[in-house]
Amino acid sequence: MTVLISDAEVAAALDAPATVDAMREALLASYHGRLVAPPRAAVQLGGGRMTLTAGHLVGQWYGYRAYDTFGHPETEQVVVLHDGRTGAVRAIAVGEELGSRRTGGLGGVAVDALARPDAATLGVIGSGGQAWTQVWAAAAVRPLREVTVHSRSAARREAFAARVRAELGIPARAVDTARAAVRDRDVVVLATTSPTPVLDAADLTPGCHVNAVGFKQRDRAEFGPDLLDRAAVLVSDSPAQSRSYVPPMLAAEPPYAARLGDLGSVLAGSAPGRTGADQISVFCSVGLAGTEVFLLDRLVRILAPTVSGSSG
Repeated sequence: MTVLISDAEVAAALDAPATVDAMREALLASYHGRLVAPPRAAVQLGGGRMTLTAGHLVGQWYGYRAYDTFGHPETEQVVVLHDGRTGAVRAIAVGEELGSRRTGGLGGVAVDALARPDAATLGVIGSGGQAWTQVWAAAAVRPLREVTVHSRSAARREAFAARVRAELGIPARAVDTARAAVRDRDVVVLATTSPTPVLDAADLTPGCHVNAVGFKQRDRAEFGPDLLDRAAVLVSDSPAQSRSYVPPMLAAEPPYAARLGDLGSVLAGSAPGRTGADQISVFCSVGLAGTEVFLLDRLVRILAPTVSGSSG
């Protein structure tokens, strides 16, 4: 039987700890070769583009996520999970929530692996859905005592701070500048749609960890080379995927490419993460292919008692 899962069901069933745990397992599976996750593929269709990311957890399942860039107001992502033994479609998730939580979960893993153990303050630039899930996941791995947020819209950043206070129980305040958002912060999240830098790396406090979620390519990036220059630790969830970006991803080009590490290898203990309290660490999130399907499989297992009679 095929289970059809909505955004509301994802939001109700997938909490931050479970999402972070699933993404940690996915990164380790990728590192050990059990999760086959090739770089994303895209086709131009005239007026828009269809993009596909796929993954195969060897011996268990395979599946894909599909989305487009046509810009229709009701366009939704689709994630499809197949049984690896029979090929049957086990589940389909429609909407944005699964992908957004997946990205937040990857960010939570990065914070847990790379931020200082005593990290307790977080600054975020951006106030959209991706910014929210980054804070949501970070709060699951560190006991945050304050969040500061800046975005272009004063109303949206005030609403974001109010949501952090209401839903996460963490003191939060909106601030007027990006500098005020990141100053004296242990963790910084960049989650904007800006094609130009929103951050001056000189404003970062020694020992800070940065999650970069938005644009990060040559001539289209929410941060500049100054951030990469300051980074003592520079990792991605998929260096191979990083190298496939068009235009190229800044961190995957010289002189940074030789330093760009794999978050999975840090988790596995085969590569160092942070080795000093004053080091700045940077996680360039690219969304390891197959992780949405990995999370959908986890969600189906969580929902199993209640969806056993559902069918598509």
